[in-house]
Amino acid sequence: MKALAGFIMRGHSQAALVATAAALLSLLMPLFGPVGAAAVGLVTLRNGARQGLTTIALALLGAGILSALALGSPWLALGILLVFWAPIWTLAVVLRASRSLALTIQLAGMLGLILVLALHVSVGDPVAYWSQLLDPLRQTLLTDGLMQAEAGQALFDEVARRMTGLFAAALVFQLLMSLFIARWWQAALYHPGGFGEEFRALRLGRSLGAVILVLLVWSSFAGAGSLIVDLLPILGMLLILQGLAVAHWLRQARGVHRGWLIGLYALLILFMPQMGLLIACVGLVDLWADIRARVAQRASGPR
Repeated sequence: MKALAGFIMRGHSQAALVATAAALLSLLMPLFGPVGAAAVGLVTLRNGARQGLTTIALALLGAGILSALALGSPWLALGILLVFWAPIWTLAVVLRASRSLALTIQLAGMLGLILVLALHVSVGDPVAYWSQLLDPLRQTLLTDGLMQAEAGQALFDEVARRMTGLFAAALVFQLLMSLFIARWWQAALYHPGGFGEEFRALRLGRSLGAVILVLLVWSSFAGAGSLIVDLLPILGMLLILQGLAVAHWLRQARGVHRGWLIGLYALLILFMPQMGLLIACVGLVDLWADIRARVAQRASGPR
């Protein structure tokens, strides 16, 4: 990965090549999407907003030509620009100017909240919108005998009620992964260990915790599919990042083997709802209690 970062920083043509190739490959393998966006983010973080825009322009031209040749239309390039390159460029500009990872993460969360609000305003009833989109898949599963009609309807109704918040949270997660890759690349090339220091020191602020607590109380009176409930997955993902920052700091402070973190991430992937909630709770507590400061104080105090 460091070699790829070095290739990207050789010039605009190399950066645009990686961004274009990864974006098009993401149509087959979605994991390539954040890598292509990270190429734009790396150039912007290191060389500034104008250089990042130059890379985007070249990548947009390349993606437009390739999509026109392969699909008969260049409009795919515009979708890639809106989903991958423009958002990461915005976050990279903010991070470069503010040097605050916490502020940049909060901005990404705000973009997700705006997306949820836009979906509610534009489609009117998001649950009905997602139900209509998912219905062909449900019909296919019924036709193939993979699920029963009543159980399938109940399952897809529940998915439709949760889809808006999960969709927005997934896009924000993808955007933040692109930013983290870009920042990690930058640190690996020019300041080894810098990204790890930044992430371990991450604090999103008590104001965010207060907003989340208010929305949690409010959501208890709102039904699934409501605007308030759809905002919670995005905010919960931010809390997971806060909780992971605490875990990384504790691992570093205690000198625990890196395998402990590998196990933590494995559990998070395998038991996502339960482990995600647990880590988010740690993040929420840390916003108020400052777990890292308390542990450091005890470690430096009299024994």
